[in-house]
Amino acid sequence: MESLYKPSPVEKFLLKPVNSFISKSTTGGIVLFVAAVIAIFFANSPWADAYHHLWHHEIGINFDGNELKMSLHHWINDGLMAIFFFVVGLELKRELTNGELASPKKAMLPIIAAIGGMVFPAMIYLAFNGGTDASHGWGIPMATDIAFALGVMYLLGDKVPLPLKVFLTALAIVDDLGAVLVIALFYTSELNLTFLSIGIALFILLLICNKLGFKSPVFYGIIGIGGIWLCFLLSGVHATIAAVLAAFAIPANARVNEKYFNYKFTELKNKFMAIDPSDKNPELTGEQIHLIEEMNVLTKDALPPSHRLEHGMHHLVSFVVMPVFALCNAAIKIDFSNGLSVITIGVALGLLLGKVLGVFGLVALILKLRWIPKPEGMTMSNLLGVGFLASIGFTMSLFVTELAFDAKLHPDFPEEAKMGIIIASAIGGLLGFLILKMSGKKK
Repeated sequence: MESLYKPSPVEKFLLKPVNSFISKSTTGGIVLFVAAVIAIFFANSPWADAYHHLWHHEIGINFDGNELKMSLHHWINDGLMAIFFFVVGLELKRELTNGELASPKKAMLPIIAAIGGMVFPAMIYLAFNGGTDASHGWGIPMATDIAFALGVMYLLGDKVPLPLKVFLTALAIVDDLGAVLVIALFYTSELNLTFLSIGIALFILLLICNKLGFKSPVFYGIIGIGGIWLCFLLSGVHATIAAVLAAFAIPANARVNEKYFNYKFTELKNKFMAIDPSDKNPELTGEQIHLIEEMNVLTKDALPPSHRLEHGMHHLVSFVVMPVFALCNAAIKIDFSNGLSVITIGVALGLLLGKVLGVFGLVALILKLRWIPKPEGMTMSNLLGVGFLASIGFTMSLFVTELAFDAKLHPDFPEEAKMGIIIASAIGGLLGFLILKMSGKKK
């Protein structure tokens, strides 16, 4: 049947290309990269001081005489990034319930790779900085940036086998979980037990509501953001942990099951098709509109709230949260006049060498000993490429840098650590891309 739909010029030449660009797997990484380049440009320009000052304007919220006041920099890192961690929590829950981490057999290899990819970088960093004032930064090279790493891999298209993409995704998800635990256990300030207890009580309330069958995302959003996030922020525990906890409380089961959805949707569709629209009046009838609304409600009820939130917030995180975070935190002054500090070397080698040893070395050893079967399509060469891609530690490493060092006591430490992150991420991304490209050609 010939399509009766004719797109308007705006849809054809503007909306369709924009939607196509946004929907690509590589787009998030491209936008994040552009934001980082802009930040680095301003940090090394005559406008560096003005750019730095921009992020330190203070913004406050006053309620009944109590004021919550922080700089724009802190609002982004403690507030906006909570949205990023909320989506990370939803991804973790999905992978643990019905994804690659749900099966112990499938999950074992990426879990081992992620653990190795966290332990070795921390050890290498401490080898250079242990016993110094900078030793608290050992968590910086532990994280992998999932957006950048997968963005680079997806640039190669079908040259990379699908199981390898799944392996890197699962590895990065476990890596994110490890980073969240490290932040919660080692990068938390003094605790206010009253606010912490209230936050935990609200989290338990959400779990109970989940069990009782509450499905409204709005309800979980109000309690999660207005309650748990605020209480954790005031308790001293980093507020991003609250976002992960709130995500785990979101229901992962739908209101209606697959069988009922199929039966009901078919019934509604048949009713819609049975109505004979007038050729003279192309507008929908009132009954047709009502049936479409019922289909829409049924479709929403067939999707778990956690699934709807994860997909609904994906573009917000990829095109707003992470680029704004990069603009704020990636403003690094490039200066090699005094050489490389031990912090820069520790972070750079921790990411580059540590990730390759932990991901490639440990997994290659386990596969050699045949303790775990090798995934289909995985070779030693493309596994090495994945090891280098895992050394891209941009977003999470920058985030941990802000927590690890007190900029007032040691103003140079964050900049030196960020320099190491940029160096390692650039080299690791390039080497990983080239190795995977050559591996694909050999195949």
